[in-house]
Amino acid sequence: MLCGKASWIAGLLYACIVMLGPMGQPVDNSEDMSSVTPQMEAGSSEELTPAPAANTEKNSIFAPKQYVRQTQSLSAREQEFVLKRKQVALKSLNRQGISCTLESVPHIALIGSGGGQRAAVGLMGSLYQLEKEGLLDTLLYLGGVSGSTWSMSLLYSDPQWSTNMDRAVSRLSGTGVDLVEALAWLDERAKKEDFSLSDIWGLMTSVGIMKQFDPRSLSEDGINAWNPYPIFNAVNKNCLYDGPEKSKWFEMTPHEAGFTDLGLFINTSLLGSRIHEADAEGGGSTMDMVRLQGIEGSAFADEYGLLNYMTGLLKVPQQVRRFWYVLEYYMRGYRSLLKLTELIRRNTEDPAVLSGLDNLQKTLKEKLNLNPIALLGKKSPEQQKQIIEQWFQKKLASLKTLEQSLDEGPIKDNVSLMIQKVFTLIVKWEWGTTKNLLYQYPDAAVPSCITLKENLQLIDAVVMLNVPYPPFLGDKRDVDLIIAPDYGGDDTFKTLTLARDYAAAVKKPFPEIDDKILEERDWPKDCYVFEGKGKEPSIIYMPLFNRKNCKDAEEFKAKTEEFSTFHLPFSQEKTESLLEIAKANIKNNKETLLREINKAVLRRRSKRSSAESDF
Repeated sequence: MLCGKASWIAGLLYACIVMLGPMGQPVDNSEDMSSVTPQMEAGSSEELTPAPAANTEKNSIFAPKQYVRQTQSLSAREQEFVLKRKQVALKSLNRQGISCTLESVPHIALIGSGGGQRAAVGLMGSLYQLEKEGLLDTLLYLGGVSGSTWSMSLLYSDPQWSTNMDRAVSRLSGTGVDLVEALAWLDERAKKEDFSLSDIWGLMTSVGIMKQFDPRSLSEDGINAWNPYPIFNAVNKNCLYDGPEKSKWFEMTPHEAGFTDLGLFINTSLLGSRIHEADAEGGGSTMDMVRLQGIEGSAFADEYGLLNYMTGLLKVPQQVRRFWYVLEYYMRGYRSLLKLTELIRRNTEDPAVLSGLDNLQKTLKEKLNLNPIALLGKKSPEQQKQIIEQWFQKKLASLKTLEQSLDEGPIKDNVSLMIQKVFTLIVKWEWGTTKNLLYQYPDAAVPSCITLKENLQLIDAVVMLNVPYPPFLGDKRDVDLIIAPDYGGDDTFKTLTLARDYAAAVKKPFPEIDDKILEERDWPKDCYVFEGKGKEPSIIYMPLFNRKNCKDAEEFKAKTEEFSTFHLPFSQEKTESLLEIAKANIKNNKETLLREINKAVLRRRSKRSSAESDF
């Protein structure tokens, strides 16, 4: 057991680790492959980070203009990376017997869905088998949302991960996280003004689920063209329900981050900086992989979606239902603190800690609980809101009184931290707080749900779309073929139909989907091809559970429930079973993959010929 001030927090994290179970472990990445690795030069980022203009007034609304790149074309750094990556892809295609030149190398993206630990493990299995089949190096891009990005963050900590997927998969088992380093990171993050629940969840995801802690910067992952180019995805909660479609999707690459459909980007190294102020270099927080994992896994940050789910599940009475979301803000604090004290109790024998927990639990159970029906009754909306506000202030005062009564030591220190930081965040339900690159941006085309907010609220993209299609549609990346393994818990084909609707809303090309195919949703095939025409990409859609690994619709349903997103943690046996299922889906469809890759080569060649003839 750790001692001193860190013991109580360490107990909390250890409890979370015990609850979630082991999944992964960092490994030695020191193998030298520099002689065969297409390496990007570190280079400068002058095109995206020009020096601030002289005599710029603080808080000038025009300051962001000099940092924001407004375009629907690739950045120079991504173009450079793609060119180097194509050289790797060319060799891979030639090894598969596909006749190809550098100019006709197709733009192929694999996009991993959400789905928690199921998606994290599933993506690993798919990539593993792609390497074994000699197809991994044909990928130009790798995109993900939610659980898939948990694996992506682990993978890209190894500069040569795509050359040794055996090593990558081995990191899904074992232990090996330095808690002292993890706690130090959390302590520093808690001092930042943009500290949010995403930081706490990111640490728990890294330490408790993926069993790795690597606070490297996202901007460090675009150096090595030996791997596909990574694209992480989130949505802007501020615009999720009342903003236009183009204001929602937010992509993050090693070189640029910004709004996909608005075409407004900044250098990724500036993400989180106060670029709307003259001293843009100050006050910012680099987007590291721990924070990113917290953002990427924060589907429950969408309280309205949570509201709809919970009120139906709990059958909340009508008179309370309208104000359930207000009540939930305050009840989350009570329930979360009570659960945490129970978890800590199970993982400590320190008498001082146990005594402090007794007092804290007594206060929580006796003074913070409430009966919403009895409390609110038939009160008017304004009265209900006022009652809840008064209740919260009274109960917060009870916690502060408890804090003052505690003896000096780790319990008092950390109860204070909970009251001042964590409890407040839970009450406000603050996730993904990130300085807004477009705050007060002087362009009428940028929606007010963005420009009027000093901070973005970046949350899990699955609340909008559980597969990251947006960055790979349209002219910007000009993708020929999308490989879309679906590890999610939604109905089969739902991500496809939602993506089709999204594409129509923002006027991007998307292949036709025959609605008759939707009749197979309860027992789908293992692979579907939706062939694109013109600028539409072709899509290879691969449901995780299907007719090859489920004998009928009943087994399909049972498998989906067995590996539910919320059934954590997976045992080692369960993890290995899921890996084999994902591997088999790739292996069984190698011929289809090769056929569609070959078509993509022909399509790329045809596009080039048409462009030359037009010129």
